[in-house]
Amino acid sequence: MIVSITPFFAALLALVYVLLSLQVSRLRRKAQVSIGDGGDIALQKAIRAHGNFIEYVPITLIILMFLEMRTVSVYVIVILCALLLVGRILHAIGISGMKEILIFRMIGMICTFIALIVGSLWLLLTYLL
Repeated sequence: MIVSITPFFAALLALVYVLLSLQVSRLRRKAQVSIGDGGDIALQKAIRAHGNFIEYVPITLIILMFLEMRTVSVYVIVILCALLLVGRILHAIGISGMKEILIFRMIGMICTFIALIVGSLWLLLTYLL
């Protein structure tokens, strides 16, 4: 059992996470806030984009890696990982701007939920069948 798809997507998602972290750091310096958000709206949004990313990505990646270990079709793994990646990028773009792009945020969450829910149910099925 070689796990090669989820690590690739994990690396891409890690780079997105670094970009989100750098955005928070940049806005902290700009607002001169070291803890919390200091009431700065842009910083609040960046913190939530960063936080929301780290709330969903690890568990979803773990589920998808387990699916890959269960030798589920490569195509299924790629599609679910791509949905997670695209979903997290769209959500971050949608929530981060001064003017929220609600459709990006919604599509991002839908993509993330599809990857998480389908991956979880599929994983359960591999053990039940």
